[in-house]
Parts: sequence; structure tokens; C-alpha cells
Amino acid sequence: MNSVFLPSSPLLRPPALHQSALLLHLQPHSNCCFHNYSNGRRISSRSFSSPIISFHSLHYRRSSIGATAPSNEGAVSAINFEDFVEKDWSFLDADDTNVDEEHKQKIDQIISAGEIQETSKVLISIGSEGFVDEIVNSSPCKLLFVVHDSLLVLASIKEKYDMVKCWQGELIYLPQKWAPFDVLFLYFLPALPFELDQIFGALEKRCLPGARIVISHPQGRELLEQQRRQFPDVVISDMPDKMILQNVAADHSFEMIEFVDEPGFYLAVLKFKERDSRKHL
Repeated sequence: MNSVFLPSSPLLRPPALHQSALLLHLQPHSNCCFHNYSNGRRISSRSFSSPIISFHSLHYRRSSIGATAPSNEGAVSAINFEDFVEKDWSFLDADDTNVDEEHKQKIDQIISAGEIQETSKVLISIGSEGFVDEIVNSSPCKLLFVVHDSLLVLASIKEKYDMVKCWQGELIYLPQKWAPFDVLFLYFLPALPFELDQIFGALEKRCLPGARIVISHPQGRELLEQQRRQFPDVVISDMPDKMILQNVAADHSFEMIEFVDEPGFYLAVLKFKERDSRKHL
């Protein structure tokens, strides 16, 4: 069974301050039906016409107590899929259409930095579809999990790769049940609306000892600045400087083992060191 697990996006989020999750099944020539819940009650329903995706059920979870709502609700009204509006993430894959050998080498270097093994559990945050393609084709692993803000990007990935699990929402709210991970790619860190300390605080709870975090931008700060001007609602921060990144990472038991910051390429690799439990006794 094809499935994608998704918390509600900002456009579809209930007014209550909690995360929710969707179970998505991909089917050809079907409708995409979304149910919105607040405190266990359905407050709205919509159905999006789509040739590739269909929502069959929603599992509601309050982040504090993990309550679950019924998942057998049916579709109600229908609207055109084109009416579903989200941020424009097309620039990520536009970069991946660059087919020169130098760009391919940079992508290979980013992937190699993760040291993926067949037994690895791998997470990709805000990855382009092209980057996911490269991981799938070059690096077999036990689990590949993609976290993204875009429901459409995730649906496209899921249509191509049934084995890839996907979560729509913010990285720091990813449920612990999918963790821990061996390799984590923060492919587009400047799109995450959180401070570095918040991000690493969440990641340390989702990493195995020895896990590697790979922060990258295959085109570096030079292109990032251009992207920030063109897509200010998506690109909301810069790549972190070495000392800032190193200090924040160290506060959460990560050590920097590689750092490259050139105008046309950015790569930072950090390794998670298991905390000494005796310090907390």
C-alpha cells in the first residue's frame, strides 16, 4: 500500500496549536480529499481533483497527548486542484537541471558526505526531487524519509518511489516514531523558519550515535543570495558561518568534521556524539 504521512500545512492547519497527520494513498485518476480537524472535530473538508493522489484517511494527533480521531470520513465538496495554492519550490529543481559535470560532482560530494549504508535510515529535509532521485539511484538504504513543506513535491516523489516515506510539515515536529536516523541531509537550510539552536535541539533527539548531518547548497552563497531576492517567502535566512554552526552544534553533542564555504558551493558535515548519561545522573 502506498502511503505518505503528513502533518497539516500552514494553508490547511487548524487554529489550535498542534500538529496533525495525514495518511496519503497514491492512486491513478482519483480525487484528493482533505479533512481538517480541531480538537477531534472535523471543521472542514475538501476534495482536489488530481490524476495521481487520493487522501483516504486522516489520523489526528495532538502533540501533547497523542489523541487519535476516526479515519473513515468521506469526501464532501470538490474544487479544482489548481485552486490549491502553496509556496513556489520550483527553483530547487531548476538548479538540478544544470547538467554540467561540475554540478554533478557537487551533488555526488554531498551524497558521499552522508556515508549511506544499506542498513542506514536516511532523512532528507527540503530536498529537491532531483536530489531524491540521486539518493534513490545511487545509495540503497533501509529507510528513506523525506520532510518537505510542499504537498505537491511529496506527492510527486511518492508517485515515483513507493518505498520512500514522506512527511509534510516542519522538521522539528517530525514524530519520534520514525527516528532515530543514521544520516540527515538538510538540503536547503535557509527555508527552515527556526533558529539553529531549535533545529539541532530537535535533531539530537532523532539521531543515532555516530549519525551524520549534512548541510549543503550545491550552488553556494552566490546563488542563494539571488534565490533570496526572487523567493523571499521561501528563502528566509542565510547559510550559517563556520564558527556559529560549530558552536551551536557543539551545544547539542555534534562535532564538525568537514566544512566548505565557497561562493559556488557550501558543505558542512557534523557527527553526533552520544551524550554521557552519567552526566545526567
